[in-house]
Amino acid sequence: MTAALNFDAEWQRIDLLAACVEACRRGAETAPDTEKHLETVNREVAAIRQGRRWSELVERHGLLPIDQDILSCSLAPEAEPQIGWMFQALQPGVGSPYPTLALLRELLFIGSSEAERFFARLDAGAPLVQEGLIERSGVSDSYHPIRPTSVAKQYFLGRSLVSYSLPGAMEVDIRAVWNDLVLPNHCLRAVRELLLWITHRQKVIDQWGARIHGGPVALFAGPSGTGKTFAAEAIAADLGWRLFRVDLGLLVSKYIGETEKNLSALFDAAHGKPLILLFDEADSLFGKRGDVRDARDRYANMEVSHLLTRVERHLGPCILTSNLRQHLDPAFARRFQAVIEFPVPDARQRARLWQLYLPPRAPIAKDVDAQLLADAVTLTGGQIKNAALQAAFLAADELMPITLSHLASAIWREFAKEGREVFRSSLGALGQHLPEELRQ
Repeated sequence: MTAALNFDAEWQRIDLLAACVEACRRGAETAPDTEKHLETVNREVAAIRQGRRWSELVERHGLLPIDQDILSCSLAPEAEPQIGWMFQALQPGVGSPYPTLALLRELLFIGSSEAERFFARLDAGAPLVQEGLIERSGVSDSYHPIRPTSVAKQYFLGRSLVSYSLPGAMEVDIRAVWNDLVLPNHCLRAVRELLLWITHRQKVIDQWGARIHGGPVALFAGPSGTGKTFAAEAIAADLGWRLFRVDLGLLVSKYIGETEKNLSALFDAAHGKPLILLFDEADSLFGKRGDVRDARDRYANMEVSHLLTRVERHLGPCILTSNLRQHLDPAFARRFQAVIEFPVPDARQRARLWQLYLPPRAPIAKDVDAQLLADAVTLTGGQIKNAALQAAFLAADELMPITLSHLASAIWREFAKEGREVFRSSLGALGQHLPEELRQ
């Protein structure tokens, strides 16, 4: 399923507007706290609408602020069911969780002098209707619901229009957004620039005459746990597209001709669709082509050449991840539109990762400090996430806040996963908090 972006402020605003309508109908004044909260949320909504998801739609279809309000209100019951119940309570004779034209006028405080202009934004030729973002039954009736279309739900809420079946690939459950990425500025900028190849593709081709046949193709290189897959999720979330992880084990066959057949089936199914192909740990298939000693070696090189051609010509983004960039064939590397290095996080970034991954509502001992943890041990983001969760489970089992002892134990376990001998000194300043049974 495609990831939805965080539009919480939009739904909070609508919830507050509904509360204002309820108060107005009772003849009561809106509470000062509600008005103050509404002012704050309005600023947050304005910031959301400056983001790519809204601004792209506004520019493409010429949407006015009132159009955006109408679209947001129609989407709200899909995103937050309690808003749907509230809408039903506010329009008891309608029996629908979607707002009617009459309720929208109340929610958005549309007076008589503005009513004609408001109605015009919902005519058959208006952008919201013409572009298939909302649908109405009983166009001339103020008491028929206004619903979001499947196109709008996909674009804003991540509800897929169709089900894709890609041979040799599994859909990734997208959880990451840009704020979750903890990367050096130059790395984050490079990841965002990759988006430009997708968002401005048609302009550069159709208006500027560029020759682009496929792609973009990007390589994310760096140690395991540094955020490569997370970055791919964030890109997919920003686009509102789906992300598929390609399982090379299902595609590569020992039988002559089967690998090419499998790869062709994958790329044919994905070609031109709003999705991203992620080749995780691609070193295994995209490695340097060796000397030809026998027929199988010659065929293996043919497989790689076929794959390079299909990746390069595929209409859609392909992201390859690699723990060891030097293992990739230089002839293949030249075909990338972007090569981005994901380094091990520095101390400042590690502190932010600890703050991000320690459960926000968990009781935490006073001497647990994110910077202390960051300075004590060098870990990747993936290791920090695992250690933070392990410490939380240890604390939950003991009915205690998360302590430095829990964290030291969790980090020790994380190191032990690598199969290396772990000493108390390996944990730096945390070594003194390591339980006795784990010390060496």
